[in-house]
Amino acid sequence: MPVETFEMPIAVDLVAVGVGSLQGALFAAGFKRIDLLGVAIIGIASGIGGGFLRDILLGVSPAAFSSDLYLIVATGAAFIGMLLQRLLRKADPVITLFDALSLGLFGAIGTTKALAFGLPIAPALFIGVVSAVGGGVLRDVILNIPIALMHVGSLYAVAALLGVTVLAVLLAFDVPVMVAGGVCVAVTTLLRLLAVRFGWSLPEQRALSRIRLRKQRQVEEAIDQALHTGMLTVPIALPQPQPDEQETPTKPRRRRHRRGRSRGGSGPQAP
Repeated sequence: MPVETFEMPIAVDLVAVGVGSLQGALFAAGFKRIDLLGVAIIGIASGIGGGFLRDILLGVSPAAFSSDLYLIVATGAAFIGMLLQRLLRKADPVITLFDALSLGLFGAIGTTKALAFGLPIAPALFIGVVSAVGGGVLRDVILNIPIALMHVGSLYAVAALLGVTVLAVLLAFDVPVMVAGGVCVAVTTLLRLLAVRFGWSLPEQRALSRIRLRKQRQVEEAIDQALHTGMLTVPIALPQPQPDEQETPTKPRRRRHRRGRSRGGSGPQAP
């Protein structure tokens, strides 16, 4: 289903890149022993990482390398985030708003660009989500920390996925791409802001955690019993003896000492 690519003015695209770089620098500022070059690299990865991964998956030249402005804005925003860390912390709601807008913007651009290349719906949605959240993934990989996207938290990738899904449905009904892209940005932004406001998140997987919790409770109960009674009961089921074994206890065998003779046969050896 080839469609027209959802495109925005370059100024809006640069604002989205700058917000991503700003957040990356603010996040990296909490780590020690990161110099100016490290901050610049993290800012660039956070700002243009999603679009870079999108174009790599599509096999085209990265759009961030088509103009000098992308790298300049990403680096400058990263330095601003590092130098004005305390001031920008107070403006966190504004940065969160712009981040939610850029999330929907990158998702719409990535999905429509993939559809324009003739990709099916499911791969196009995947590329749209990667385009939206790829910057944060690259940031965590560079900092060598667990990827925040894969842990329980306010909806981020899910908001992008729902937004690009609405975009694909609207395009299937021949809605103009600019209208569908605008709806995608609005849906993604609204879901992201509501998730941050009310703490919405996906449920945590419980299969392994329930087993660990059960074992932990057994150990805690055994410790409490030991503290109160002075006896420690290990929560392990031991095999029960058979009834025949309980009624007829076995008698211990006596060990007989055999007297041996010497090779010469002269007499008994001392025991």
